[in-house]
Amino acid sequence: MTKLTDYALTAEAAEILGVSQNTVRTWAKDGKIPVHRNPANGYRLFKRTDLEKFLRQIERSATKPRKSK
Repeated sequence: MTKLTDYALTAEAAEILGVSQNTVRTWAKDGKIPVHRNPANGYRLFKRTDLEKFLRQIERSATKPRKSK
Protein backbone atom coordinates (compact mmCIF):
# COMPACT_ATOMS: atom_id res chain seq x y z
CA MET A 1 0.00 0.00 0.00
CA THR A 2 1.36 3.40 -0.96
CA LYS A 3 1.56 6.02 1.77
CA LEU A 4 1.76 9.77 1.51
CA THR A 5 5.24 9.54 3.06
CA ASP A 6 6.33 7.66 -0.10
CA TYR A 7 5.92 10.96 -1.98
CA ALA A 8 7.71 14.30 -2.00
CA LEU A 9 6.23 17.67 -2.85
CA THR A 10 7.88 19.86 -5.49
CA ALA A 11 10.14 21.71 -3.03
CA GLU A 12 11.46 18.50 -1.48
CA ALA A 13 11.87 16.86 -4.89
CA ALA A 14 13.94 19.86 -5.99
CA GLU A 15 16.12 19.53 -2.91
CA ILE A 16 16.61 15.79 -3.48
CA LEU A 17 17.57 16.36 -7.13
CA GLY A 18 19.65 19.47 -6.46
CA VAL A 19 17.74 21.68 -8.88
CA SER A 20 15.18 24.48 -8.69
CA GLN A 21 11.47 23.88 -8.21
CA ASN A 22 10.84 25.27 -11.69
CA THR A 23 13.23 22.69 -13.15
CA VAL A 24 11.33 19.90 -11.39
CA ARG A 25 8.04 21.26 -12.75
CA THR A 26 9.49 21.45 -16.27
CA TRP A 27 10.91 17.92 -16.11
CA ALA A 28 7.53 16.65 -14.87
CA LYS A 29 5.69 18.49 -17.66
CA ASP A 30 8.14 17.07 -20.23
CA GLY A 31 7.65 13.54 -18.87
CA LYS A 32 11.21 13.12 -17.61
CA ILE A 33 9.97 12.48 -14.07
CA PRO A 34 6.64 10.78 -13.33
CA VAL A 35 4.30 13.10 -11.47
CA HIS A 36 1.11 12.38 -9.57
CA ARG A 37 -1.50 14.84 -8.35
CA ASN A 38 -2.99 14.93 -4.88
CA PRO A 39 -6.71 14.52 -5.52
CA ALA A 40 -7.60 16.74 -2.55
CA ASN A 41 -5.57 19.83 -3.49
CA GLY A 42 -3.98 19.21 -6.90
CA TYR A 43 -0.39 19.49 -5.60
CA ARG A 44 2.29 17.69 -7.57
CA LEU A 45 3.58 14.58 -5.84
CA PHE A 46 6.76 12.74 -6.80
CA LYS A 47 7.41 9.17 -5.68
CA ARG A 48 10.71 9.05 -3.84
CA THR A 49 11.60 5.84 -5.68
CA ASP A 50 11.05 7.63 -9.03
CA LEU A 51 13.36 10.46 -7.93
CA GLU A 52 16.06 7.99 -6.88
CA LYS A 53 15.73 6.15 -10.20
CA PHE A 54 16.02 9.45 -12.11
CA LEU A 55 19.16 10.35 -10.14
CA ARG A 56 20.73 6.98 -10.99
CA GLN A 57 19.95 7.55 -14.69
CA ILE A 58 21.61 10.97 -14.57
CA GLU A 59 24.67 9.53 -12.81
CA ARG A 60 24.99 6.76 -15.40
CA SER A 61 24.75 9.18 -18.31
CA ALA A 62 27.28 11.51 -16.67
CA THR A 63 29.84 8.72 -16.26
CA LYS A 64 29.55 7.37 -19.83
CA PRO A 65 32.51 8.32 -21.99
CA ARG A 66 31.60 10.76 -24.74
CA LYS A 67 32.18 9.76 -28.32
CA SER A 68 34.59 12.04 -30.13
CA LYS A 69 33.76 13.21 -33.64
